[in-house]
Amino acid sequence: MKNFIDYIWNTKWALTLSVGLLLGLSWPPFPLPFLVFPAFLLVFRIINLSSSAREAAYWTYPGFVLWNIITTYWLVMATVAGGVAAILANAAVMTVPVMLQYKMQQQKLKPWLIALLQTGSWISYEYFHHQWDLAWPWLTIGNAWANVPSLVQYISVTGYWGISFWVIFSAALAYQLVKKPLQSTKITLGCVLAVFPLWSVLISLSSTPTEPETTQEVVVVQPNFDSYKPDGGFPSPYEAHDHLLELTEPVRTDSTQLVVYPENAIQARMSNLDSFNNTAAKTKELWNQRAKRWRNTIIAGATYFQFYNASEAPPLPYYSDRGPYLPFNSALSFYPNKSMDVYRKHNLVPIVERVPFVHFLNAIDVFGLVNWNNAQQYGKGHQADQFTVGSTSTPALICYDSVFPNWVREYVQDGSGYLTIITNDGWWGNTSGHEQHFAYARLRAIEFDRWIVRSANNGISGIISPDGAIKVETEYWTETAFRYDVPVLTSQTLYARFGDWLPILMLLTTGIGIGIVLKSHFQKEHEVPATS
Repeated sequence: MKNFIDYIWNTKWALTLSVGLLLGLSWPPFPLPFLVFPAFLLVFRIINLSSSAREAAYWTYPGFVLWNIITTYWLVMATVAGGVAAILANAAVMTVPVMLQYKMQQQKLKPWLIALLQTGSWISYEYFHHQWDLAWPWLTIGNAWANVPSLVQYISVTGYWGISFWVIFSAALAYQLVKKPLQSTKITLGCVLAVFPLWSVLISLSSTPTEPETTQEVVVVQPNFDSYKPDGGFPSPYEAHDHLLELTEPVRTDSTQLVVYPENAIQARMSNLDSFNNTAAKTKELWNQRAKRWRNTIIAGATYFQFYNASEAPPLPYYSDRGPYLPFNSALSFYPNKSMDVYRKHNLVPIVERVPFVHFLNAIDVFGLVNWNNAQQYGKGHQADQFTVGSTSTPALICYDSVFPNWVREYVQDGSGYLTIITNDGWWGNTSGHEQHFAYARLRAIEFDRWIVRSANNGISGIISPDGAIKVETEYWTETAFRYDVPVLTSQTLYARFGDWLPILMLLTTGIGIGIVLKSHFQKEHEVPATS
């Protein structure tokens, strides 16, 4: 056994495959998040065995590919080429912080400081990976812990970045201890490992659930449309509409204040032009009438075509005989006493929903080789619009929106009484994807002290309390609807108030680390050779 362990510990191929396997098994639906600690310990071992930053990236890349495959294999269900490209590209991006960590490892600094700089490098990568057109937060380390909310209550202060800090700093300290067994490093590691879960326990024991101002009766509908068939598998958009009503009517009461349908629930292509098509105009009228009859707000996902005056058109619009326009993945809200509202999805899935860097690509395509107007896919919304429900408001976070805590924070700061997520996870089939997506919503509940209302086309729909506990969870691939009295809260967690203070602090730490590396490199370049 000892020989086997020694072989893995000293063989880069064995190390990188072990990294990939351990990280893959850390993510939902596997109940093994603690495996991220040894996984990153092995990452630091690869770094230490490498003779350059490039070599460290080369040897960690296969492990990161394996991690991406085990965790996000379901991406190929929607598009094989796009899924494979996303897995390979994301694994490549992950090697960037590893190269920085290699550089930090080479510095003659105290072990705890090396570990801190290496932690800053990884969290800086995670933070930047939320900000650009190729954003993919799915494998942010905090997500591995989504199904053990009792251990991560502290993210109401740090955001889920605090989990990344806990894991990477612990693993980095552990490797520094392996390299040089100092008592000070051992004490620091023990404190870091213990303090975060103890912090969570103390929060759980000392805090009492926030008293709601009121509750609202909410109906959540899961229609189980077939995403790969026109009109959800029904003969027309009208039959699909009737199916939604058939599921809703037995559950709704006169006290219902909100009915929530999932992403893509409205099968008709909607528009801001009443003359767009007869189906859209009739569908809009049907839902307006239904909201008046029920006397409550209705939220439903739809594709929405926004037409513009020629002088007000955004860059790269599509064109038709009605003028310039953009299609949006959107949420529509119908009211008993006012006009329809629209939210246009902000966080679009790269490649699947929108071509990354499309405006930049258009600018450099001086020969006009590609019609980027028609290639871009969905338009990108920029306003954090939310919908009125009685005396409060709630967003309709569309699918991918819900994994961006800084975007969710915009709504909480603007007065959301609870968070509503509408999604269509049916593109991925009965895979890990829909289970992961549901689990991640538990982190948003803790971060913002808000109840979560979730309507998913094929499941999982449900209700999640502010401590991350699941109160309602539907079966996948079933038609169902349920009713729940959702508490309305106005509290503001420290994370809601101060936002991404931790990753910004880590960015500053990384900047200092890069400065130290550059200074060291400059000094070596200008060393005067010793003379005899």
